[in-house]
Amino acid sequence: MLLKEIKQSKELVQLIGKSTTQDLSDEEKEKVKNQLLDIFKSIPALAIFLLPGGAILLPLAIKYIPNLLPSAFNEDEEE
Repeated sequence: MLLKEIKQSKELVQLIGKSTTQDLSDEEKEKVKNQLLDIFKSIPALAIFLLPGGAILLPLAIKYIPNLLPSAFNEDEEE
């Protein structure tokens, strides 16, 4: 799952680089939007993990707030 997230982040960097020289298609804009949302979703998870006892709190938080993790970590999502 982590490798999938890294692959998506590489694609994001490529799309942002492409956007400096030409317009992105609607599909590419949607990919950029979704990937940026995934990055912003991982910030609260990282903050919880860094708290004392965060390694125990994070799985509990994910259980009650399933949208806390980026989409690459969502096992129910189909490609």
